[in-house]
Amino acid sequence: MSARVLLNPGREKSLLRRHPWIFSKAIKKVIGKPILGETVDVFDSQGKWLAKGAFSPDSQIRIRVWSFIQKEEVNDQFFLAKIESALQLRQHIIKAANLNGYRLIAGESDGLPGVTIDVYGSIISCQLLSAGAEFNRHLILKALETLFPDHSIYDRSDVEVRKKEGLELTKGWIKSPADDSPVATITEHDVQIQVNVDTGHKTGFYLDQRDSRVAAGRYAKDKTILNCFSYTGTFSLHCAKHGAKKVTNVDVSETAIQLSKENMRLNGIGEETVEHVQADVFKLLRKYREQGTRFDMIILDPPKFAESKSQLNGACRGYKDINMLAMQLLNPKGLLLTFSCSGLMEANLFQKVVADAALDAKRQARIIERLQQASDHPIATNFPEGYYLKGLVCYVD
Repeated sequence: MSARVLLNPGREKSLLRRHPWIFSKAIKKVIGKPILGETVDVFDSQGKWLAKGAFSPDSQIRIRVWSFIQKEEVNDQFFLAKIESALQLRQHIIKAANLNGYRLIAGESDGLPGVTIDVYGSIISCQLLSAGAEFNRHLILKALETLFPDHSIYDRSDVEVRKKEGLELTKGWIKSPADDSPVATITEHDVQIQVNVDTGHKTGFYLDQRDSRVAAGRYAKDKTILNCFSYTGTFSLHCAKHGAKKVTNVDVSETAIQLSKENMRLNGIGEETVEHVQADVFKLLRKYREQGTRFDMIILDPPKFAESKSQLNGACRGYKDINMLAMQLLNPKGLLLTFSCSGLMEANLFQKVVADAALDAKRQARIIERLQQASDHPIATNFPEGYYLKGLVCYVD
């Protein structure tokens, strides 16, 4: 018999709305001695069964819910069904765009809290970030090998958040390919992109910006473009393919710059079209402002500025500063594509920050398009936190 968790009075409301997180303060009593990641049954203060989830004794999120169906067992068939269902959900996306790189499992939004799985060609890259995901690692991997027998599998569970779950960081081949190479080439709307699952950010690449990269290409023709935080240059690939006059990639990482150059070569794009600058973006934008350098279009896709609520005010200042600088560098009737991947930065707040930046830059900005994470990164209605990537296309007078 599994361990039982009783909630404090009134703390069942979020579960009745099927939110998958139970915080430590919601718990009144634990009956039994569940180990890290073990599945427990959750009851309200009156003893009514609510859910079953993974127990994490040291995490602020004490339980992450696997199921709201009492008779459903969390076993090998459970994980096989979840992953198979997620794959079916994405089939129309994969076929419509002829994708060989896509997100297969988006954590809570696919009913698997703490699990991120991406497919890059013949390599599957996994992040198991919760105690429950780690506890059931063997079942998750068994399901993947059943559904993708010819794929290799790489573990990218080298993320600091695992420490909050009482887990060590892990990384490396689970099932290696014959050549032992961590590099895959994916195709995205006729653009080829190299992905390194060993050294790349997250699981290896930012699949969530796929639709935004296509949008950037739509606006790029005959424009001079500054691509900030360019990483492996994929926004620039789409811009160059759609007739950009000149694109400047800026990133502080030499490794990212080198991989971007390789992506350009892979797609037959020369330095006369896309140049690379290794620099701190904030410092370079101020330098460009002093020099009077101007662009027709600027792309701002910075890393996450807010990891916690305590960092949100500082993040707002950072977003405001960088958007103000970008607007000051735009030619009249220029375009700004600006993004926030901070889940704590709500869409309305991000819009307000950009509006304040326009005021400080003494420019008139109008939003002409809104962008968000690609559709293989779904947002479950019971988990609004799954909506994390916000983008605005602004016409700047």
